[in-house]
Amino acid sequence: MVFNLPCKVVVCGDSISAGIIYDEQNHRYVKSAEGFVGVMQNRLNCVIKNISRFGNTILTALPRLTKSLENETPDVVLIALGGNDCDFKWDEIAQNPNEDYQPATDPDEFRLALTNLVTSLRQKGIEPVLMTLPPLDPERYFRWVSKNSAEAGEKILEWLGSVSRIYWWHERYNAAVLKVAETTKSAWIDLRSAFLDTPDFRRYLCRDGIHPNSEGHQLICLAISQYLQESCPSLLKPASV
Repeated sequence: MVFNLPCKVVVCGDSISAGIIYDEQNHRYVKSAEGFVGVMQNRLNCVIKNISRFGNTILTALPRLTKSLENETPDVVLIALGGNDCDFKWDEIAQNPNEDYQPATDPDEFRLALTNLVTSLRQKGIEPVLMTLPPLDPERYFRWVSKNSAEAGEKILEWLGSVSRIYWWHERYNAAVLKVAETTKSAWIDLRSAFLDTPDFRRYLCRDGIHPNSEGHQLICLAISQYLQESCPSLLKPASV
């Protein structure tokens, strides 16, 4: 990829790219100054506009991205979505595990919407770059969504069948990102492998088992830097090489 400098980048993602981590001390989600987008802003020959939002799915992120593109045409849109698309209404499941529940976005609908987004960006002369999903810790995430309640956990497990299902269901959406990257011949940055290649990826996740912690965001920065060093080194400032 070759771009005029400074390259203009829009980041379209969810809470991870918004820099949200769980504050253990105050027991709440906070926006961290160590979020990977903010850190990379200082390492790149880029002007970055981050429109990521907590809770974004691909369908809720699209209107904001569309509005952003009405005012400017970036060189790149970095797409970091999927983690909320695969989520379920756990509180409702804990109340009644016998009902039929659907994810926020059906996997096929997610793949189609992502494909259409990539196609639309290309038609505007914008380069889409996809990001894979950091892995989650199913055990920790299960405790989180059941609020450490034995009763809620029992009900959720009745519906789930197995805690491990959380991991492979999340993996299905990651696979969809990779499939879209393959079929559309889009650039993609492999965050998932950056975590899984460590001795224990769980140390890079917050208490909720899904949001990267500060160390996790450093790992993401390293993965992005390594990718750019191989594919587009001109975007890296000399100090970050």
